[in-house]
Amino acid sequence: MDSNLINAAYLVAAVLFILGLKGLTSPRTAVRGNTLGAMGMLLAMVATLVDKQIVSFELIALGIAIGSVIGIIWAVKVQMTAMPQLVAAFNGFGGGASALVAGAAALMPGAIAGVPAIQVHVSSTLSAFIGAATLSGSLIAWAKLQGLLYWQPRGFAIRLCSTGSALVGVALGAWYVIHNEALWAFAALSVAALVYGLLLTVAVGGADMPVIIALLNSCSGLAAAATGFVLGNNVLIISGSLVGASGFILTQIMCKAMNRSLWDVLSGDLGEAAARNPQEDVYSGRTKSTSPEEVALLFETARIVTVVPGYGMAVAQAQHAVRDFANLLEARGAEVRYAIHPVAGRMPGHMNVLLAEADVPYDRLYDMDTVNPLFAETDVAIILGANDVVNPAARDEPGSPIYGMPILEVDKSQIVVVVKRSLSPGFAGIPNLLFTRNNTLMLFSDAKQAMQDVSREIREL
Repeated sequence: MDSNLINAAYLVAAVLFILGLKGLTSPRTAVRGNTLGAMGMLLAMVATLVDKQIVSFELIALGIAIGSVIGIIWAVKVQMTAMPQLVAAFNGFGGGASALVAGAAALMPGAIAGVPAIQVHVSSTLSAFIGAATLSGSLIAWAKLQGLLYWQPRGFAIRLCSTGSALVGVALGAWYVIHNEALWAFAALSVAALVYGLLLTVAVGGADMPVIIALLNSCSGLAAAATGFVLGNNVLIISGSLVGASGFILTQIMCKAMNRSLWDVLSGDLGEAAARNPQEDVYSGRTKSTSPEEVALLFETARIVTVVPGYGMAVAQAQHAVRDFANLLEARGAEVRYAIHPVAGRMPGHMNVLLAEADVPYDRLYDMDTVNPLFAETDVAIILGANDVVNPAARDEPGSPIYGMPILEVDKSQIVVVVKRSLSPGFAGIPNLLFTRNNTLMLFSDAKQAMQDVSREIREL
């Protein structure tokens, strides 16, 4: 087929990718953006298959069938609360696919027509290193999110091993580029990359997963772009670059939202907690517990209610109970808002996805910068499992490990109800001063059960 026509198809696909990313920047246009991106990928796949029949169409159809069956099973069985794990796995599969293509190029030198040998060798080295590291790192992230792995080594030793494996991988990659017949160097490079991805991710805490998922997504895009240079495929280069750049930008946004550097996240460094304020001393005699009956009475006269969802809502799968609760209040004339912190949950947009599943209107979701000035007019703010993202210590305590981290300023509401199963700390391991405020009430319960109990009591008023 005419190469100009193929390149034109790739150009249209690239434009659709860009428009798709643009659509994903807003909840209102997210569905359209996802559709445009899917259309771009379909066009790119068709153009590639028409242009280069690298393998038989029978094998391609078999691969599509196997992948479709796996995808359908996951789509049906995986709960919305498990989306972070699924995203982590998908990132890993993308990196692994890139590494496999690089390996095929190394085993069949000269098989890719029209691509200079030096470009194939350099690109396959980069693709193998980034892809293999993304694969192992994503599997570790998946295991942590799934609750299968709790190991989190810290300190100089793990950093030394991580840096050492990366340097070994770089050295082996340079050797392979210079002596491209040395396939042992390529294989060893891939192993070193797998070790590096494992060591890099294992030190990251579970609550930092939004950042690491965004970073791994960026790495999977970079691996795909490198694979595009291996194959001489323009659309793969463009799409991989878009994913890599957007993922890295998102990583930076997430780090800024946590007031931490990417290095601190990757090293598992949370700073030193203030030892002068043991948790039991901070909370002793200063927290006020409440009951669903008492909380229901608060909402009898509340005109503006702000819901602050956190990972506790996700764990309890309480999003539908929250929506029913909001419907009940709105039917009684109250205005219900949802305050979303950028790093709430276990992946970027986690709370948005869960609330969208429960059919919460997009216009009720407020980002941190928009909602913070509105808390002063909120009658009741109800927090569902969020912790450090609502801790006033980030604003008021210069000695706190999270000082300077942007938070949802829920303490400025008239009354704050915190729904938690216990007084356990967040990922920073420090007390939450919000729990001791005079306007804060603690409802110790599972988020879903609490919402159902409060809703029942409101109906009986």
